[in-house]
Amino acid sequence: MIFTKSTYNLILASIFALLLSACATQKAAKIDSQLQGDVYTGTDTVEYLADGVPDRVFFATNESVLTTASRDTLRKQAAWLRKNSDINVVLEGHADERGTREYNLALGERRANAAKDYLMTYGISENRISVISYGKERPVDSGSNPLSWSKNRRSVTVKAN
Repeated sequence: MIFTKSTYNLILASIFALLLSACATQKAAKIDSQLQGDVYTGTDTVEYLADGVPDRVFFATNESVLTTASRDTLRKQAAWLRKNSDINVVLEGHADERGTREYNLALGERRANAAKDYLMTYGISENRISVISYGKERPVDSGSNPLSWSKNRRSVTVKAN
């Protein structure tokens, strides 16, 4: 079989398009595997208070309601805090870049307070927990896309000085 130059170029273009399509599909699958609805479920931005105790929980857009995964993380934090009664923590509330500064500061505070209230239900004294909101001022991921936004909608538990 003899191919003309235009047929050869068409075959090469088709193969190239298929390869690009496969790469895009793999990238989309990776992003989808890190989101449940619009809540981040990955671990690449998570740090740890202690071995097996994640330092952050994530929220849906415009929400301060704890997810099942968030409650599980906070139960681990509470257990660790009960064993380490000399440690106080600060709960930092964060939001994604969308919305006004004022709105996001208030939303970050509601998120941090939701985490605080949950820790208190597991026996952590209110005087051991401080709350601060950074709103959208301290993003962990500076991208402007759903995955980046989901990483930034969080409450982070840090040891107080």
